Order: sequence, then C-alpha cells, then structure tokens
Amino acid sequence: MPKVQTPLTGLTVANDETLVWGVRTYVMGVINVTPDSFSGDGLAGDVSALVEQALRFQGERADILDIGAESTRPGHDKVSLDEELARLMPALEAVAGEVSLPISVDTYKAEVARLAVDAGATIINDIWGLKAEPELAKVAAESGAGLVLMHNQKGTRYTDLVPDVVASLQTSVKTAIEAGVPQENIIIDPGIGFGKTPDQDLTVLAGLPALKVIGCPILVGTSRKSTFGRLLDLPADQRVEATAATVSLAIAGGTDLVRVHDVKEMARVCRVTDAVVRGWRPQGWKAS
Repeated sequence: MPKVQTPLTGLTVANDETLVWGVRTYVMGVINVTPDSFSGDGLAGDVSALVEQALRFQGERADILDIGAESTRPGHDKVSLDEELARLMPALEAVAGEVSLPISVDTYKAEVARLAVDAGATIINDIWGLKAEPELAKVAAESGAGLVLMHNQKGTRYTDLVPDVVASLQTSVKTAIEAGVPQENIIIDPGIGFGKTPDQDLTVLAGLPALKVIGCPILVGTSRKSTFGRLLDLPADQRVEATAATVSLAIAGGTDLVRVHDVKEMARVCRVTDAVVRGWRPQGWKAS
C-alpha cells in the first residue's frame, strides 16, 4: 500500500492553494457512482461522464472530490464488496488520471478503502465512524490517508442529542488514534441525515459549535438532504437555496469543509460567508 501525503494540511487544493484549516472553508464535490443516489445525480457505469463531472467540479473550485459507489439514501440496498469495487475502481482510476485535486473515497469497507488508496485516493470517508469495520482505521494508519469519521447510528433515540453525538465522535476518534492514525489526519462529521429525525438534524446543525471540543476539523454535509426538502416541499434537484442557507449556517457554526453536489454555487456561498465569518479576502482585494 503506497504511503500518501500526511498530514492533510499540505494537500494542494483549488487554485493550487495549500490546505490550511481555518483560512477558509473548503469544498468537497460529490461524485456518485451509483444507480440509486437520493440526489438524482448517480452516474453508475458512465466513466466518461464521471470524468467530465470531476473536471467540471475542478473548474468550479472544488477542493476535494468525494467518490462513492454505494448509495446511503434512506432505504438503500446494501452493496456487496465485489459490486462496490466493480462500480468504484474504473471511475476512481479514470478520475485520478485526469484531475489534480485530492480524492476522497466514500466507503465504510476496509478492503475497498485499501484498494482505493492504492488507486490514488488520499482520504477515506467512513459514514459509520469505524463502527461498521473498525479495521478501516488500520488502512488509514498504514497508508497515511486522511480519515473522515461521521456520526451514525441505527435508530434515532438519544439521551441528550448533541452531547451524545459529541461523545460518539470522540469514541470514533479514540479508535482511530489507537490504531495509529495521527489526530491531524482526522476530520469529524456530525452526520446530518443519518440516524436522526428532521428535527434532530436541525438541532445538530444549530449545535455545531459543541463539536469543537473534539479538536478535529469539522465536515458538514447538508446538500440536497430530505430534511431541508421537507421544509420547502421541494425535490432533491430544487434544494440549492436550502443547501446555500445551511452551508452558510454551518460555516458560522465552525465548519471547515462542506460536502456538496452544487459546487459552483456553494463555492461562491463559502467565499461570501468566509469574508464575514473568517475575515477571508480574495487575492488582490482593495479595502478602499
């Protein structure tokens, strides 16, 4: 297994910038290699279309590309290891050969993660936070890949919602560190839309500052999620304004990285929000 760059800070992202947490909000563009994506943008089997989308996202100022081959929508069918690899690997290899951005692989399976890193992925995005396959942490540790740990659970019962999410993420981070993953290579995700009711999603979004105690960069994925579709009574492909509002709120709550389908629009939202929240300014900015 090849050793990838470590830590995450130092990766080259959009505009040939170096990733430095806190300077601005980074944008992760979603590429779904599935036939049943909840957002309606799955491109299963069409490698040329996937490469075209990846290049478009790169041109629209995505910082990281997140490629996934198993749908995680509510009620989705589980995909076997062989099927996930058959979908993922041709797409990943093709995209890695055409783009200069870091690639994240969206999987909770250790073997898929290992082969994806071999093929060029530099980040592993685990929607189960090492609770499905704890051995995935060893893949991240041995390869030096970045590791996204998302909060997820079966059911929606909590004793105290936000503290429970924080505690669960702390457990995931501890598991990763004990396996040898450097803390600076870990990103946490509160899991909007996973193991939560719509009201709980909204509470977690409002409670993002509580996650700062964990000491890891925060990723938030609200893009096209059903909770926000319910608020507006709109289908997935008409939720760009909801995504924009929640991205801006997430940044104000301390988020470092947003996972989105509408890269061009959300990169612009991030820049404007960062100007207010972080004091970011574009190169060549004149104050007067």
